[in-house]
Parts: sequence; C-alpha cells; structure tokens
Amino acid sequence: MMENQRRPPSYSIALLSATALAYEILLMRLFSIIQWHHFAYMIISLALLGYGASGTFLSLTAHRLLPRFPLAYLGNLAMFGVSAVGCYLIAQQVSFNPEEILWDFHQLLRLMLIYLVLALPFFFVANGLGLALAHYRDEITRVYAADLLGAGIGSLGIVLLLFLVFPATALQILGTLGFAAAALASWELKFRPRRITLVLILLAFIPLMLPAGWTVLAISPYKGMNQALQISGTRIIDEYSSPLGLISVMESPQVPLREAPGLSLNATSEPPPQLGVFTDADAMTVITAHTDEREKLAYLDQITSALPYHIKNPEKILILGVGGGAEVLQANYHGAGHIDAVELNPQVVDLVRMKYRAFAGDLYTAANVDVHITEARGFVSGSKERYDLIQVTLLDSFGASAAGLYSLSENYLYTVQALQEYLAHLSPDGMLAFSSWIKLPPRDSLKLFATAVEALRQSGINEPEKRLVLIRGWQTGTLLIKNSPFSETEIHSIKKFCDARSFDTDYFPGITIAETNRYNVLAEPYFFQGAQALLSDHAASYLQNYKFILQPASDDQPYFFHFFKWGVLNEILALRGEGGMPLLEWGYLILIATLVQALIASLVLILLPLWVSQRLLKNKTENISRSRISGYFFALGLAFLFIEIAFIQKFILFLHHPLYATAMVLSGFLLFAGLGSAWSQRYANSRSYKIGVNGAVTGIILVGLLYLLALGPLFSLLNWLPTFVKVVISALLIAPLAFCMGMPFPLGMARLGKAAPAFIPWVWGVNGCASVLSAVMATILAIHFGFTVVVILALMLYAMATMVFSGRWGEEKKLESE
Repeated sequence: MMENQRRPPSYSIALLSATALAYEILLMRLFSIIQWHHFAYMIISLALLGYGASGTFLSLTAHRLLPRFPLAYLGNLAMFGVSAVGCYLIAQQVSFNPEEILWDFHQLLRLMLIYLVLALPFFFVANGLGLALAHYRDEITRVYAADLLGAGIGSLGIVLLLFLVFPATALQILGTLGFAAAALASWELKFRPRRITLVLILLAFIPLMLPAGWTVLAISPYKGMNQALQISGTRIIDEYSSPLGLISVMESPQVPLREAPGLSLNATSEPPPQLGVFTDADAMTVITAHTDEREKLAYLDQITSALPYHIKNPEKILILGVGGGAEVLQANYHGAGHIDAVELNPQVVDLVRMKYRAFAGDLYTAANVDVHITEARGFVSGSKERYDLIQVTLLDSFGASAAGLYSLSENYLYTVQALQEYLAHLSPDGMLAFSSWIKLPPRDSLKLFATAVEALRQSGINEPEKRLVLIRGWQTGTLLIKNSPFSETEIHSIKKFCDARSFDTDYFPGITIAETNRYNVLAEPYFFQGAQALLSDHAASYLQNYKFILQPASDDQPYFFHFFKWGVLNEILALRGEGGMPLLEWGYLILIATLVQALIASLVLILLPLWVSQRLLKNKTENISRSRISGYFFALGLAFLFIEIAFIQKFILFLHHPLYATAMVLSGFLLFAGLGSAWSQRYANSRSYKIGVNGAVTGIILVGLLYLLALGPLFSLLNWLPTFVKVVISALLIAPLAFCMGMPFPLGMARLGKAAPAFIPWVWGVNGCASVLSAVMATILAIHFGFTVVVILALMLYAMATMVFSGRWGEEKKLESE
C-alpha cells in the first residue's frame, strides 16, 4: 500500500462528514416517525457520544493506529458504511416502548441498547476524522475545513434528498455513500492493491439492494395512526414524504371515521365520510367527503369553533393551519365571503386540491378560497390585508398534547408578539379565534388566555377584560379576542350559542360565577377562576403559585407547550397508579434525563483518557497544561452549537419557514466556518496562533452583540422582501460570524500539534462531548431564560477560551515566542 504523505484525503473527509451529518438528521427524522420527536432528540444526543468514545479509543490506540494510518482510516470509513444501515436495522428490532419506561425496568435496558447500537456509526466517523487530524497535524486547518464544508453540504443535501425519496430509501443511499467515501479514500491515498477500491465500489451497492421489508418503519403502537389501524377495515391508501413529515392517508370503510373535536352532546347529526391524514403517524387531520345536502354538515355548527359565526357574519376570513380543510368547510357552511387558507405542508394541500379533489368537492379550488402554502406567521407578517376573523387551531394529536410531547417544540404561532401581529391584521371589529383541547388541570387554555391579556396590554389596550371570551365544551374550548369591546348584543349571542349546545361560558365581560360550570361540570369553576385571576391585580401571584407554567410565551422563549414545574413532580408521581401520568411533561423530563446521561457519559469519556494519558505520557509531556487544553476545546464545543441553535431560531422569524431556516442556517454556518478554517492556515503556517484566535474571537463577540441588538429591527424592516432575497440576505448575515467561528478550533489543534501532538485524539473527544452537551443545554437554557441568554453565554465562553489560549500550554519551543 502507498500513501500521499503530504496532502490529506480532503475529498473523502468531506464526503464522510457530509454523509455523517446527513445520517444524524435522517435518524432524527426516522425516530420522529417511529416514536416522537423528543425521543429522537434523546437518542441522537446520546448516540453522538460515539464522538466522545472515539476520543477515548484514539487516546489509547493512536500509537498503534497512526503508523498504519491508511489501513486504519480506510477501515473506519468502510465500517461506517456497514453500520449506518446495519445499526439502524438492529435498533429497529429492539422493542422499546417509552410510555412504559417508568414502571418497566426492562425498557431502560432496551433504551441503553439502542444508545450503544446507534453510537457505533458515529464512533467510526469520529475515528476516521480524529485519525486524519492527528496524522496530518501540519495540515489540521485543511482537514477541519474539509470536515466543515462537507458537513454543510450534507445538512443541505439531506433536506433535498428527503424531498425526493422516503426516509427508509434515504437511509440506504447514505449507507452507499459511506462505502463511496471509503472507495474515494482508497483512491486518494493511492491504496494498493487497486482492486480494494473496486471491491469498495461494489460493496456500495449492497445497501441499495436490501429487501424492502428490512427497512419498514416499526412505528410505536401508541401513536395515533397505529391506534386507528386497530379499527376493523382501516387501511393506509396513500403515503407521501418530505422533510416536513411522512403523510399517510387512511380510509375506514367498515367503521367510518367521524372526526369532529368537541362535538356538542346535543348534536343530532354526524359528519359525512372522512379520510384521515396523519403526519408522522400522528396529528390527524381529515378530508371530509363533499355533500350537496346542507343538513349533513350541520355538525360544523355544533363545535366550539363555530362561535365567531354567531356573533357576526365575517366576510373576510384567514385560517392558519388549514390541514385537510375542516375549518374551510365550516366557514363556507356559515356563508363566509372570501377565505385565505394557510398551510405549511404542500403535500397536504395537494391531497385536497388534486388527488382527492372530487372526494372533497373542489374545496381548495372554490372561487372564494385562496390556499397559501407557507408558514402561518410569515404569511400574516407579509400581508397587508385586514380580516374580520382570523382562526387558529391548536387541535394537534390529543394524546401527544396531553402527555406533554410537544413541550420541546418551539412554536412562534402562540407568542405574545404573534398575537400582536394577528390583532394588527384584524378589521376594527374583527376577532381572533383559538380552539384547543380541554385539559385538566387547565393548562393550554389558561396559558393562551394569559398570552392574550399580555398581547392586548402591550398593544396599548388598558381594559383587555372587555375584549375576551372563553367558552368550553366537554373536549375542546375556544378563546375569542376582539379588536374592540364586546357589545351587550354580542354577549347575548354568545350565551345563546352556548346554552343551545350545552357549552360552558368560562369568561365574557361582566360574567358572574353563577353563569359558569353548568353543563360540563367540574369540581370547581377552574377556568373561570383562572381567567378572573389573570385579569386581576394579583395575576403575578396566581402565575407564581399555579401548579403549571402559564406565563406567556415570547419570541425569545417560544415554548408555549412547556408547563412543567419541578415543585409538582412528587405530587404527580404519587398519582402514578391513579391516572396521573398524563400530567407529566414527558418531553421536558426526557430532555433533563438526556442531559444527565450525557453529562455522566461525557465525564467518563473525558476523565478516563486524561487519567490514562497522565500515566502513558508522563515523561513526554510533563509541563503540558491538560486543564487549559481541555478547557479551551470544551468551551469551543459548547459555544459553537449554542450560537448555531440560537440563530436557527432567530432566522425562523425572518425566513418564516422552519425547514428553510434550519437548512439555511446550519449549512451556512458550516460552509462559512469551513472557509474560515481554510483561511486560518496562514496563521498556522506563520505560527501566529494567538493573533488568529484573538482576532477571530473579537470578531465573534462584536458581530454577535451587534446581531443581538440589530437583527430584530432589521428583520422587521426587510420582512416584505420575497423569500429568495431573504435567503441571500440570511447567507450574507451568517457569513462574517460563521467565518470567525471556524478559526479557533483548527488553530488550537495546530498549536497542539506542535506542543503535544499525542493529545490531539483526546481533545477531539473532549470537543465532541461538549458538542453533545451543548445541544441539550441550549434547549434547557432557552426554555428557562430565552435564546438571548444562550447567545450571551456563548460569547462569554468564547472570551474564556481566548483567555485560556493566551496562556502557556506547556513546552512550546517551536511556537512563536511568548
């Protein structure tokens, strides 16, 4: 075998990094379908500890592997190709049910097994990259640049790939690319014999030839779609996939679907036949069969969301999150004039508008309906129209919602600033209507009420109590926010509507306790009491003492569905055998558990090689400051992802599309950071490491602080621009910050390569562990303190890293004079 000793195998490094990041994102997509998104988050975070395990492994074996670099490098790349598909297939066979984890100890063991299995592909990737960094220590900036540039391409590439193929097929393609990276490495390293390259190319086709049954997704039996499939005769008749979700269409000819959330118990009619449309095997919406018989649609007047149509006859309506079109059908039933319907997922719209057009009766092609495929808040921000009614639904999957599975979801539709934007787009007497599930003890409804009160007050309304109405059925509730005070006539219409359908009035201007809690009777009129308290002078005390978090969400803390307070944990656990588990906010608790497990594992993975290195390298590196070295790379690992995650959220508000924002920011940061890493080679060549790091961190801090102050006003100023122009502006804004962020890590590695090259594998693991922790910590910090605090902490970490870097790391005779 032969090897090009002078230049690193940059192309295979880039392809390996691209495939690895694409694999990480794809696994999150797959586990979001199989389980729920927060379990995907947990599994991937722990699986990425493979990077930390690699640091330990290389610290112990580098002296054996580096002399055999070509074979070791090639072997790890090939093993990634094998394990990328193989480990996922093995994990699929583990019967893990997260819902049973608190009472079945075996579920914890199965979860640990999934961690270990899914860590293997990342372990091999990190081995390959770590060996390249250690072997080409004079070219570290080029190796790191190839790593980042590849990762940037991979993050963008997987989004494009998921538009073309189903997630299972994408998994097979990534397995093929893993072998392709090994084949490319064999060519770059001039590996002998050449037939090895040919063998690797042939192996690359194996993942594409796997039987289709092997990659079928083993979806949790507790998800809504699998629950519905238990009904006799139900079947999936269509499936479509995109990065926004796996869309499944279900029909139930024997026991027809009847989706009418919160239908009045007084109702005498039921819905016509319907098709269920599931996103990621949950969150069902329906497409309702067309009928010319108006009485068959009378059920649309027997749900709480019909209330606005009995107060006035809205001519111009905006529906946000239209899904299969139930709200459009309801608006047309009540004689609406013009309807603007907004839906994020184009595949859902195409189902109603194209594939099932005849079934739905041209619902989305009617003359009075305009369907807009875009993000809801972005549409409102860019619109100059004013509406008589803006309707928003929170009716996601009831099971997932009740279990707190959306608590980690950032959602900019239900923040104080979002409600202010909606109110600004209402006509003078227009109304904003929210419908949501009823939960006990009250959470969503009261938090939304608190958000409405705050939005009205921040909009300069001194008497918000005159503009709010809250009603409740047995399963759903509706909150109305009016752009002017409700009149006596309108209040009379509200009471008449509720009495006819046995809905409870929980709040309207002038309500008395005798007018509440009459039909769907609770032990106490909790909703009425909550609404009164939130409008009173002791609202702050009520929020402080309430058992769940009801403080309004904001654009800086957009976690509307986060309700958990630690003070009630013991109380809820005591009710474990009495149906109390739905009160637990699973998403948040699993995030905390992820942090604890990642922290323990990271400490072990860092301390073990530190102890070993102290023994093995004692004579060679007596004066090396291990604490300074580890502190520097650990701080960089935390800070880089802190900023990246925070800015993804900030750019969602500008690009108004979570998919575009994530792809744009992630790929932008990685690509421009890769260019920054390549640029830093000139500092490494002249051994001006400290000058390079000081300059880069100064740029990070200055640009970061400037963006904290200026991005909000700038986005508001440029919000009217078309999406393509905003994408270009986003790239230009990301470029200077990411460019600077790409320099400190490779310059630190280059300096270490001169001072103590034996420590390169170890700090590679330290940085990897910090990256895993930072993803979890950034979310927890944002939930409690906001993304602004996350950015400020990141800038402080960069400043601390600079101070550590400015000190002596040990014997550095070959470095610039101190």
